[in-house]
Amino acid sequence: MTALMQKIDKAVSFIRAKIASSPRRMDAQIGLILGSGLGDFTDSLKNQTRVSFREIPEFPLSTVEGHEGAFVFGEYCPAEMNYGIPVVTLRGRLHYYEGYSQQETTLPVRIMKKLGVKTLLITNAAGGVNLDFSAGVLMLINDHINFSGANPLLGANLDEFGPRFPDASEIYSKDLRVKLKDAALKNGIDLREGVYLMASGPNYETPAEVRFFRAAGADAVGMSTVPEALAASHSGLKVIGISCITNMASGILDRKLDHLEVIDTANKVKNDFTRLLQIAINIANENLP
Repeated sequence: MTALMQKIDKAVSFIRAKIASSPRRMDAQIGLILGSGLGDFTDSLKNQTRVSFREIPEFPLSTVEGHEGAFVFGEYCPAEMNYGIPVVTLRGRLHYYEGYSQQETTLPVRIMKKLGVKTLLITNAAGGVNLDFSAGVLMLINDHINFSGANPLLGANLDEFGPRFPDASEIYSKDLRVKLKDAALKNGIDLREGVYLMASGPNYETPAEVRFFRAAGADAVGMSTVPEALAASHSGLKVIGISCITNMASGILDRKLDHLEVIDTANKVKNDFTRLLQIAINIANENLP
């Protein structure tokens, strides 16, 4: 057994022991990774159990402001239903630019898989590359470009999760995308669709890089999501990816980029983003593998 697999198994054993008194939460088949501005979504979950990264033996810690770093188990209870949907959410994530390998940043995805998750919803804050976008747009990810210079599947293959050479032709479930776009339209939510490009960060991209990304077919750029989506797809999970365009990428507008702008825009569109996330959970629940 590889050292990485040992770390995953140790974390899974710890988390199972932590939530053993709440057997319904062990049934969670929907996982969520909450990006900037969405961490508060966990506050709406009923019957919560929180497991901080700090509690888990030998587990990497989130170092980014606004990313708490915790698994939150609970039940999402839609107003129109008389029962709760068990979910496990990641409140805050690990980033490649923090100095962790992509094998480490995707540990939570592997753990969710072993805990029984079958569908993963991944959210992020991103810069707009598509000139038809503006700050506040919500974008459904239909494909990605990995420009990070790394890959979470490097090294010894984790055969327990998936094959050595996994197919990448449909990482983001087409079926779920179609259903989510239709539901968003019916609920009056403006949901665009496009390609997400991951750069390593932590600096924002240069204007020349942004022009290059646009020419390559990218609609949005960010510093996360791709490793998580790759690990999830390798693990056999269905994936939904949603970006909140919190700013236009470097060189498009005549001003410098600022992380405070990212947080501010994410907060302004939080209501629509949360509504879309709730719709996505319902769709994922209705279409579990």
